[in-house]
Amino acid sequence: MFFPRCRLLNRASQPAFIVLLFGFLSWLASVHAYFIINQPGASTSWAVGSPYPVTWTKGLEDGVDTFDIELMRLYEDGLYLVAKSVPTTYSTLNILLEDVPAGDDYFLLCLNSTIGVTFGISSRFTVSNSSSSSNPSPDPSVPTITVSGTPDPLKVFATTLSPASNGAHGLLYGDEPGIWGVLVMIGAATLSAVWTLW
Repeated sequence: MFFPRCRLLNRASQPAFIVLLFGFLSWLASVHAYFIINQPGASTSWAVGSPYPVTWTKGLEDGVDTFDIELMRLYEDGLYLVAKSVPTTYSTLNILLEDVPAGDDYFLLCLNSTIGVTFGISSRFTVSNSSSSSNPSPDPSVPTITVSGTPDPLKVFATTLSPASNGAHGLLYGDEPGIWGVLVMIGAATLSAVWTLW
């Protein structure tokens, strides 16, 4: 039988292979980073005056500790700043709309409004003035945020949530390898300086 000779990578193709390898490994590292808004869904209709739960699912190790929620319209000018600094320890938040114009072009955005990074966008849903028969019950264990009035992106957020009690970490908590690395380097430099001067 004839087997063709396996040709090893030559020096010219090694950098390209390394770039492809790092690209593939970085893609694998980002697979766990996701943010999905489950509710409101595509067929959801919110009635003005009733609270509705907003639910989401997110990756565990994506580096997002808090996020902001905004309500926006697609065809009309409208942006409501709903909640700032929502801790990711929550998976649900209740929203109550009052005096919000009816329309079928609403979206919820979960984002970091400080730096402009969007984590997730909900499906398009409807806001109506009439009460629908199938209102999902709000979650009593999480806050209810009231949004009212006309849309105005210059207003402040309707509420700012504080971090969850178990979500705050101290400076030397243990999962901040950068801080530990800096402390070790400062300690090594101090020890070297003392040893040199002694």
